[in-house]
Amino acid sequence: MYNVSLYLMALLYLLAGLNHFRNTRMYERIMPPAIPWHRFFVYLTGVWEMIAAVLLLVTRTRAFAAWSIILLLVLVFPANVQMARDFKRKKNKYYWLAVLRLPLQVLLVWWAWQYT
Repeated sequence: MYNVSLYLMALLYLLAGLNHFRNTRMYERIMPPAIPWHRFFVYLTGVWEMIAAVLLLVTRTRAFAAWSIILLLVLVFPANVQMARDFKRKKNKYYWLAVLRLPLQVLLVWWAWQYT
């Protein structure tokens, strides 16, 4: 099960990172206005996720990759909060998903922690 979970996590972050380049504008829209250079940070976090995904698969770099993912999840949390706030303000029908995404971050941190 350990390997299945590990490969699933690596695939998740690889696809998520690629998505930053496919749907850049979506990620830019959820970033808090106080953070500058939205596109730069969207690309940076996308590359970060893809590199971390690959490093998860290498035993020697797995712990580093897991800590890196935990740090990334903490750093992008304000964007998830911003998304929920914006969805509520705009009465977006997917507001419930944006709210559900907040505690999901805790689960993702726990999952990454398993490989530290």
